Formats: sequence, structure tokens, C-alpha cells
Amino acid sequence: MHKNVLVCVTQQKTCEKLIEQGVRLTQEKGDCLYVIHVVNENDKFLNNFSDGEALEYLFMITKNVGAELVVKRSKDVIKSIVEYAEEMEITHIVLGGSREKDPSNNFVTKLRKGLPDREFVL
Repeated sequence: MHKNVLVCVTQQKTCEKLIEQGVRLTQEKGDCLYVIHVVNENDKFLNNFSDGEALEYLFMITKNVGAELVVKRSKDVIKSIVEYAEEMEITHIVLGGSREKDPSNNFVTKLRKGLPDREFVL
């Protein structure tokens, strides 16, 4: 069965490691790789020039590995990712760890609740 892998990233250049993990998961014919960055509607999209550079770097990386990059602005980041994952029939989700100390309230836990039948790679 083919995989549709979604890599959730920020504008940090360290996200390249997450994209590389997504590439490793998509080695079979028919596998697809998607990269998504969702910005909270209340946050500035590009806080300063270095954010623009980071976004350009992210675009370059995704292009080089043949992935599709989606950048969205949303009031509800989790909901946007869940909707996109459902629309693209995502089977695997790659993301970094959450900074939130309370495991019942962190980003990963909330995303797992919204997408309970997907495989998560942290």
C-alpha cells in the first residue's frame, strides 16, 4: 500500500531533518510527500527578514526532494492540519516534539486526537 506522508514544519531551518525523515518514508513507487507550514492568524507571517529567508530555504528543500509545500494562515492550526491531512488522504505524519510540558495539552496530542488512525513519526 502506498504512503501519503505529511511533514509538519515551522520556518526554522532545522526542519530539514523532518523533511529528510519524510523522504525516507516515501521510498516506494506511488508514495507522496507533502510539507505543510501553518501560521496562526494572530501571528505575523514573516516577523523579520530572516523568516523570509527561512521560508525560501524551506521552499528550496521541498522542491529538491519533489515534495509539495503548502503554507497556510489559520485561526486554528490543528484544525487546518487535520483538514489538509484528510483531504490528501495522509497515512503518516512527521513532526518534531512539542514544547508544551503538559502531555495532555501539547500539539502532538491534539493532532493525534484529530487524526487517530494515522501513523505519527516524531
